[in-house]
Amino acid sequence: MSHNAIYTDLSGYYDLMCADIDYQAQSECVQRIHQLFGNGGKRHLDLACGTGPHVRHFLDAGFQSSGLDINQPMLDLAQQRCPEATFSQQDMCGFSITQPLDLITCFLYSIHYSGSIERLRACIASVHAALADGGVFCFNAVDKSQIDNSSFVSHTAHQDGAAFRFSSGWYYAGEGEQQRLRLRIERTDGSGTQLWKDEHPMVAVTFSELIEVLEPYFELQVLEHDYQRLVPWNEASGNALVVGVKR
Repeated sequence: MSHNAIYTDLSGYYDLMCADIDYQAQSECVQRIHQLFGNGGKRHLDLACGTGPHVRHFLDAGFQSSGLDINQPMLDLAQQRCPEATFSQQDMCGFSITQPLDLITCFLYSIHYSGSIERLRACIASVHAALADGGVFCFNAVDKSQIDNSSFVSHTAHQDGAAFRFSSGWYYAGEGEQQRLRLRIERTDGSGTQLWKDEHPMVAVTFSELIEVLEPYFELQVLEHDYQRLVPWNEASGNALVVGVKR
């Protein structure tokens, strides 16, 4: 199965897979960040937007919000959720826009889908070029040196008479610039159980390496991965919110 086959074939289950995510809290947190550090503008783009739940919250908050994803089935669902928004099937490591943006977001660790340091650099350069003066880039990331290969996050959900169990976890072999996101989905109904497993290749960086890539383009704030309060990163945890203001 290819690295994005689950998202293509099971796009209708994506929202169920992410049912434990507090999209509203994440969106409101980044809106506060934009108020503190941004230029006050309302033109927003969500990279790797999936089915558009973050875009929906930004639209409801008065933003001129749009989304970008490489997966068309996801974008079809996003357009249904947000008919007033513009969605585009593009690679976040090399995308084009029609007007400068004030805020670009990339939630759910999706920045790691860049896949390599070279493509990460291309993504950051594309974001910088797309932002207006004083525009903000906000995303979350994981430090490869802090990954626990034995740690998985799981939750269950029900839909259309079937029970689902979703599990995901990071895996890093200990060297190199690639880590993997391991996914497992079980679907059980009266006819039995179906099982999907997949591994997505993701770029692996330490936070010091990430900061080195970002600093030529942005004034940086690195915050704790906490959507309820804005506090500086403690330089020890393996997850962080990164805020960049265009230089």
